[in-house]
Amino acid sequence: MSTSRVTLSTDEIPTAWFNVLPVLPTPLDPPLHPATRQPVGPDDLAPLFPMGLIAQEVSTDPWIDIPGAVLDLLTLWRPTPLVRAERLERALGTPARIYYKDESGSPAGSHKPNTAVAQAFYNRAEGIERLTTETGAGQWGTALSFACTQFGMDCTVYMVRASYEQKPYRTVLMETWGSEVIPSPVDEPGHPGSLGLAITDAVRDAAGRADTHYALGSVLNHVLLHQTIIGLEAREQLARAGERGPDVVLGCCGGGSNLGGIALPFVPDEAVRLVAAEPSSCPTLTTGRFEYDFGDSAGLTPLLPMYTLGHEFVPPPIHAGGLRYHGDAPIISNLVKAGRMEAVAYPQTATFEAAVQFANTEGKLPAPEAGHVIRAVIDEALAAKEADEERVLLFNFCGHGLLDLSAYDDYHRGRLIDA
Repeated sequence: MSTSRVTLSTDEIPTAWFNVLPVLPTPLDPPLHPATRQPVGPDDLAPLFPMGLIAQEVSTDPWIDIPGAVLDLLTLWRPTPLVRAERLERALGTPARIYYKDESGSPAGSHKPNTAVAQAFYNRAEGIERLTTETGAGQWGTALSFACTQFGMDCTVYMVRASYEQKPYRTVLMETWGSEVIPSPVDEPGHPGSLGLAITDAVRDAAGRADTHYALGSVLNHVLLHQTIIGLEAREQLARAGERGPDVVLGCCGGGSNLGGIALPFVPDEAVRLVAAEPSSCPTLTTGRFEYDFGDSAGLTPLLPMYTLGHEFVPPPIHAGGLRYHGDAPIISNLVKAGRMEAVAYPQTATFEAAVQFANTEGKLPAPEAGHVIRAVIDEALAAKEADEERVLLFNFCGHGLLDLSAYDDYHRGRLIDA
């Protein structure tokens, strides 16, 4: 088997998700009810989520079985390849060995369907006929649109207006899968929007209909749980490539889903560094405060213990719309607060420079979100070069940029701003 591209067969897809909750540095504090400020119970969440997902949100079982119907759909694109970025290594002149998990081959072009399929399954199993959601750049909205059509469900997506205007072909893709796409915020047509505002729109919609639930693409425990299939596959693939394991695991971070997917299975390995890369225009982990805050802008959702810039914060309309979130997953926040995970922040132009270098060496065009982790990987590889140390770097290539060409057009023509 070539060590430059390691593949697994479909019968080697992990059959259980890894639950990091039992091995966190400290137990998670519970979410609080927005009105009473008391810990929420299952009945409080039932209007928005199916009981199957609510149970996963608080489970302390180390492994949670993946339903057969979910596995059947995952085989459309999983297992995904692990690729060694040898051309990038040579261009950097680094002794580091760089591997990336290529999640760009899914139907929606990103890692997001890993949880979209699971969420649609659990909702449909409880008789739910319609889901509402938010989306930033559109990766999550397209993923849930795909999943809903597979289970015969309707889907309404509230898309952050800045991305709705920047990325019209994301809307076309969602509509092709039968979804209704509405720019957010719905009551402020001139507002660029934010993920917090779009969550508010989607929650309000779902709460008003008995046939409808809300689905979230990041942040919550069950979402990160579903994404651990990425890191579980990567661990096996690294071993087959002859590596004892990674020295550093990296992912870009907005709410935390793709970072969690690649990093959480390695939390028990204390020698492995975990690194989150975020935008300097929305530096939740690097400059935010750790406190209870709402997941949405209007204060309709439970309060979560997390690093936050404040639920009313509206980030500049950078092209990495999937990273424009005021808070972060409680699991990711827990790891950063405990010192188990590091965080770095980058301005927009630096991430596009890295993305273009990756495209010119490895031949793949990254989504703007992925440009952040590629920037961090390049910096780690250059640090290994300066120290003359061999290091194994593993990162999540979380999505392609083929529907983000307007962003690259702005970069090539000097129109990007570093807010």
